[in-house]
Amino acid sequence: MDKDVTAAVTMMQREMRVRDGAVAVGLGENPVERGRYSISSDEFLMHLSGGTRMYYRKGEGVTIDRMPGEDPRDIDLFLNGSVYAAAACINGLYPMHASAVAVNGHVHAFTGPSGAGKSTLIAELGRRGFPMFCDDTMLIDMSRPDQLICLPGHKRLKLTPDALAMTGATAQEQVASMIDKRFAEPAAGVHASPLPLAGLMFLEEGDPARIEPMPGGERILRLQDDHYTTEFFEFVHRPNRAERFRQLARLAQGISISRFVRPRDSRRFADDAAIVAEHLQSASGNLP
Repeated sequence: MDKDVTAAVTMMQREMRVRDGAVAVGLGENPVERGRYSISSDEFLMHLSGGTRMYYRKGEGVTIDRMPGEDPRDIDLFLNGSVYAAAACINGLYPMHASAVAVNGHVHAFTGPSGAGKSTLIAELGRRGFPMFCDDTMLIDMSRPDQLICLPGHKRLKLTPDALAMTGATAQEQVASMIDKRFAEPAAGVHASPLPLAGLMFLEEGDPARIEPMPGGERILRLQDDHYTTEFFEFVHRPNRAERFRQLARLAQGISISRFVRPRDSRRFADDAAIVAEHLQSASGNLP
């Protein structure tokens, strides 16, 4: 991968440097209440429900004003989630609510609302030899005219007790005090360098299990995710309707987009995941 792409990875590592220190109660004259955040073109402030404040400023990294008694796991959860996504948006990267695997030099991603089974599917695909690329948040560098480049994931794989049982993954420590999930090691490891995005699959519930290509018009509608990462991007860049449409159109036209419909039935999970594995192998064989 060329130096411009690796520079984006280095930039995010630099921007996410963390130090402890005092953090103001708000951006400008507006205080940020507990459980809320404020974002601008070059700053982000998050006030956790336990009182800890986390402040990012472009070029200066992250400052954490820790409240005594706040669980460090909860702080790490938001640092690697909301703060990371905000820093990415402020620095021109596009965050997508997706988990992904690496397949023969390309990224194939899966998206859907929280609880749709993205991480569980990634864990099962790992058992079938596909390395994890990212979990929950995927950063896309859209600066190149010829490709959409994904930055490697920074989060560990997180699974619910049901997902651990279905995939046979080994449970590690609990993710955070308020979340009933455990970290788990992907069976095929983690791919840790940038790769071009080849496909995006929406996870849906239905029967029979099948993968269907998504028509053009629906692609743009479905790409308008209402996840907080999309809100961050729009707050920072404030694109008008034409600009936003052009951006979504580039995503819709630059990759293969499909839907994976399957019943949410643990007894059929392995068979349904096999459909995806076969699809990925076939799709990767058709890429340049």
